[in-house]
Amino acid sequence: MSEKKTVVLPVSEDTIAYAADIIRRGGLVAFPTETVYGLGASAYYPGAAKKIYEAKGRPSDNPLIVHVSDPREAEDFAVVPDEFYRLAERFMPGPLTVVMKKTEKIDPSVTGGLDTVAVRCPDHPAARALIKASGCPIAAPSANRSGSPSPTEAAHVISDLDGRIDAILDGGACRVGVESTVISLDGDGGCTILRPGDVTADMLSEVMRSVTVAGAVTDPSLSGDRPLSPGMKYKHYSPRAEVIAYDGTLEEMIKAANSDPTERTGAIVPDGYAGKVNGTALLSGDGGADDSCHAFFALLRRADELSLDRVYVRVPPKTGKFLALYNRLIRAAGGRITKPDN
Repeated sequence: MSEKKTVVLPVSEDTIAYAADIIRRGGLVAFPTETVYGLGASAYYPGAAKKIYEAKGRPSDNPLIVHVSDPREAEDFAVVPDEFYRLAERFMPGPLTVVMKKTEKIDPSVTGGLDTVAVRCPDHPAARALIKASGCPIAAPSANRSGSPSPTEAAHVISDLDGRIDAILDGGACRVGVESTVISLDGDGGCTILRPGDVTADMLSEVMRSVTVAGAVTDPSLSGDRPLSPGMKYKHYSPRAEVIAYDGTLEEMIKAANSDPTERTGAIVPDGYAGKVNGTALLSGDGGADDSCHAFFALLRRADELSLDRVYVRVPPKTGKFLALYNRLIRAAGGRITKPDN
């Protein structure tokens, strides 16, 4: 695609108004949310969604999430059941996306040709202000080149999309660091998690009658031919460095990384383990779920900045917020998991 001048703007009332005008005219604006930076376009402007796919190099059958400034705005383009409002009362604004039947007002290019639409109300004041000022819902995947680690800082967006989009609103580092939880409604008071995130199965069970985790969350081979949610089908979140998903203790992983003959090798470890890594230690905070998720994508990008050839990451448990990290890691590693006896 032809290069354009991308302007980077600090978040303010004036810059939000400027960015909203770009959205209304069918342009592309990257903006901060509490999860990761999104690449936004009007969900109603003809052809705007196709510009997103082109800028990202994203497969056109991979559906986009439609962002609203208030959950009630979903009624304008989706068939909204009562369960959505129960979920909204508990989790919105916040990192939860709900898949519902769409109306004809949403073009099929936004939904990857599906008859459903994914809806989210972000918990970031700049994001909601941009949607409100634009006067339309904003379709937005993560603001990165397709397949690369998701951006949690404006600098990551610049690295991937400078010259390919119109503007970037710089709101600093994202709080959560992994994309929203995506669920579908089962029609009987239950839901299915299609992509895990900061809203966990246990949290959803406080509102829903039942919560199921789709098999593709932990096994990408089960995604099928048409992804129902972003991040389901394709290899995602991968840096140029080879990601080794290591299913062993932290000490076993560090030993494997230290004995790896690859010239430039690193390992993502909690802060207290920095001195035990012979290669490059990429520090993930206290090692808990919140710190690990917050740091994951930024550290994968840091591995590329340091020209690492290989980076080791310990496979986390498939529980709670760690499930989101597990889901991203196995996709970044291309579905390959290394065990101590391999």
